[in-house]
Amino acid sequence: MSDGLSGKTHAGQRPSVVSLNINSKSALFSAYMSFLKRGGLFIPTTRSYALGEEIFMLLTLMDEPERLQIAGTVAWVTPVGAQGNKPQGIGVHFNDDESCKAVRAKIETLLGGYVSTQRQPNTL
Repeated sequence: MSDGLSGKTHAGQRPSVVSLNINSKSALFSAYMSFLKRGGLFIPTTRSYALGEEIFMLLTLMDEPERLQIAGTVAWVTPVGAQGNKPQGIGVHFNDDESCKAVRAKIETLLGGYVSTQRQPNTL
């Protein structure tokens, strides 16, 4: 059960499920967090989450028909009005399992040297 304030998950409750559709390399570049040990994604959201909260993502990448399933935990929260006009949302650190490792490899292959001089990542 959620306590209604912090978004923390109580023992025995299932993780939150979030669907995310990333439809371009520039959007993927903005969302991907390669600097985290296991990789991760920034998810724009107005919902309240707590650090350490478990998240289950259903991710669609560009024209891929398959929805990728990724488990992770909230690594940070970007509040409304964050410095540098960063969008409100959460940074989700991927878990250390085979499916997350495969998703990370897929993302890094898709980005493969992608450099954007026009857009900054939505991350730190």
